[in-house]
Amino acid sequence: MKIKTFLLSFLVALFVMVGLSFYGFKPLIDNEPWKSTQLIAPADLAKMITDQNVKQPIIFSIGPGAIIKGSIEIGPAKDSANLSKFKQQLAHLPKDADIVIYCGCCPFEHCPNIRPAFSLLNQMKFTRHKLLNLEHNIKIDWINKGYPVVQ
Repeated sequence: MKIKTFLLSFLVALFVMVGLSFYGFKPLIDNEPWKSTQLIAPADLAKMITDQNVKQPIIFSIGPGAIIKGSIEIGPAKDSANLSKFKQQLAHLPKDADIVIYCGCCPFEHCPNIRPAFSLLNQMKFTRHKLLNLEHNIKIDWINKGYPVVQ
């Protein structure tokens, strides 16, 4: 009888843990200012940059340096002066401009620059803005893959 009770308790606990893993924890992206549909893969952006027949997005570096070919350097968006500079640049653009921002200093969960910059785009009511989905950093996810860089 003790074994049946233990086994039943174990199975209930197992089902609860499995259920929590699927339903009890929201992914990090749910708490972010961007939606998953607003992430762009490095390979997709690299393909756009190299295709002369594709409308080119306006690419802003909101991190420590403009590495990606054709990107505009703003500087780290965690600094209010750089965020103001970004706002001034955005003020001249139509709300439906194709905009891509990136930092690349570190993975998203540690990055101090992407949230203020993306939140600003949301606040300014831009409708076609994306965040470059750099899983690790700019070196691993862009440079090492041979994607276009500033010469």
